[in-house]
Amino acid sequence: MSNHTPRNGAVVARMHGAFNIASGVWPLLHRRSFEAVFGRKDDYWLAATVALLLAGNGTVQLIAPPTPDGVAAARRIGMATAAVLGSVDVVNVARARISPMYLVDAAAEVGWLWAWTQVATTRS
Repeated sequence: MSNHTPRNGAVVARMHGAFNIASGVWPLLHRRSFEAVFGRKDDYWLAATVALLLAGNGTVQLIAPPTPDGVAAARRIGMATAAVLGSVDVVNVARARISPMYLVDAAAEVGWLWAWTQVATTRS
């Protein structure tokens, strides 16, 4: 069995989904530690909105069926989420609007993009 199978894609979907859920719930469950790492949030409602969107995206990835169509859907939402978050991180760190710690997240998002490029699906 090759490394480019929907089964391996289902593993990436589950792992990325769990990562997105954890990233999403962290600022909701423990704002103090989140802000200690990434800086104080003046507009906490915005952080909470992004957190809930991440948790939602991660849930979709986590429950995607391990079929070619399910993996393709998880891949699309995963790649879109990673591309948006990584881009926002890099642009806003460069503009000195957010903590340079967000570059750690940007690196993780690049890692997820790479992981998804290693998964071939029959429908992408």
